[in-house]
Amino acid sequence: MDREQFDRLQRATAGLEPPFGVVDLDAFDTNAADLERRADGKPIRLASKSLRSRALIRRALARPGFDGVLGFTLPEALWLAEEFDDVVLGYPTTDRPALRTLAGDERLASRITLMVDSVDHLDLIDEVAGSRRAPIRVCVELDCGLRLAGGRVHLGPRRSPLRTPRQAAEFAREVTSRRGFELSGIMAYEGQIAGVGDNQPGSWLRRAAIRRMQGSSAADLLRRRAAVVDAVRALAPIRFVNAGGTGSLETTTREAAVTELAAGSGLYGPGLFDFYRSFRPAPAAFFVLPVVRRPSSSIATVLGGGWVASGPVGKDRLPSLAWPPGLRVTATEGAGEVQTPVLGRAAHTLRLGDRVWFRHAKAGEMCERVGELHLVQGGRVVETVPTYRGEGRHFL
Repeated sequence: MDREQFDRLQRATAGLEPPFGVVDLDAFDTNAADLERRADGKPIRLASKSLRSRALIRRALARPGFDGVLGFTLPEALWLAEEFDDVVLGYPTTDRPALRTLAGDERLASRITLMVDSVDHLDLIDEVAGSRRAPIRVCVELDCGLRLAGGRVHLGPRRSPLRTPRQAAEFAREVTSRRGFELSGIMAYEGQIAGVGDNQPGSWLRRAAIRRMQGSSAADLLRRRAAVVDAVRALAPIRFVNAGGTGSLETTTREAAVTELAAGSGLYGPGLFDFYRSFRPAPAAFFVLPVVRRPSSSIATVLGGGWVASGPVGKDRLPSLAWPPGLRVTATEGAGEVQTPVLGRAAHTLRLGDRVWFRHAKAGEMCERVGELHLVQGGRVVETVPTYRGEGRHFL
């Protein structure tokens, strides 16, 4: 956040009582345009968990470069599919009531695609949904991790057990042989590239290792994804091949086998996306907390602040102090559930009731803490919209 953005957002929200959440629509739209540029013509399926607000999902999907939703739980997908006609569930589900609802509604079944990667998934769906049902669309997920040392080292998310063209084809054959299923697509997410910044602060050796790992992984996936797609397409006319993420759009879009990309976090521009060489999203989503005490002349303490992101434990999962500049948390308390002491030159001038602006390390997780987002554009709050939480929805 620079001074111009802070002044604009501060003026627009002057009448609001913290804590509250803010989205700068000018930055949001700038980020959306940059994601479209980096996708270079391929459609972007919007990752709903990165926004967690239907109003902002609508805003993104109204753009020409975005098409379809990538959801994260089946209850969420059922809810979103009442409005959006193409929702792919990004993760497998074992939610029996939700599966029964899906199987009993032809309209929802035509709008939602489930993620599967094993015969056990198919068996569970058959068990819950029964044989007399609307056809259920499924997407096969491929493991995109990089394996080294003969497979003893695995770099990347631990997702699907399906890795080779042969494994994918055997599973696709199982799907197509069963009544009540329609094989619609392949998902192949390379989290070790898309979700790991290649320009992180600290050791240059670590940066070099990340870049080498990502280069090797991209080369592996260029060959392996194409071979898997060919093997599966020989068995079924799949509609889509989804891959990539906010951090890898410009490389993944070059793969001819990939028909669509996935992204969402880049719209909010959270802290973890500050450290990529190829792009830098504008900070667009913030939460604002009040100063409630002054333990000493050099420390100001804000209410709350411990909105820590998921993932491996580390300082990069803490929220960033966006304004005033130069603030830092203490080593002994960090960002706390009910209070966060802050140090630095600006802490000397903060008074009770003053505001401290934060950015979450990740994107949509911030919305689990606030019921609404104040949308600022052109120097004023143009709308206040609910988050999932504000609509009474708690999916995970």
